[in-house]
Amino acid sequence: MSALHIKKGSSSHSAYNLRPTFSDVAERHTIALLVENEPGVLARVIGLFSGRGYNIESLTVAEVDHTGHLSRITIVTTGTPQVIEQIKAQLGRIVSVRDVHDLTVEGRAVERELAMLKVVGSGDKRVEALRLADIFRANVVDSTLSSFVFEITGAPEKIDAFADLMRPLGLAEIARTGVAALLRGD
Repeated sequence: MSALHIKKGSSSHSAYNLRPTFSDVAERHTIALLVENEPGVLARVIGLFSGRGYNIESLTVAEVDHTGHLSRITIVTTGTPQVIEQIKAQLGRIVSVRDVHDLTVEGRAVERELAMLKVVGSGDKRVEALRLADIFRANVVDSTLSSFVFEITGAPEKIDAFADLMRPLGLAEIARTGVAALLRGD
């Protein structure tokens, strides 16, 4: 009798799905919520994350419908697919949450962030900071004899790259808004 050679994974010849239905690989997800603009909603959303040990990498909140009193909360978080599904389900159970959308799963999304960076330096470092700002399309919004404040918008990776290049030139302070995101297309 010959030995059975079973390969891991399902095939068209197997009646059983041998692939694991879970993953332990953490993924970055952008989740958009439409919530009623009332006191305590943000605290309940944040409490859901902190109470279960989930991390929030970015958080933006703004009222988007003044007459309907609705706000949009955009959260960037990281977790396994099971954790992300659990987060979305729990967010959907909060009474004041109207809609939950995982922009990472639903389609390609446009993500942008605004940052302001203060760079302190003189001489060649100032010239290099201005040259890099021009390459990254950053605007000078304040200038003194010893410092610049740059404003830059773009994907979080672009802002990270700009900040990394500004560090050796005298990056003193940085303020970031967090990610704002919308699905592309219809």
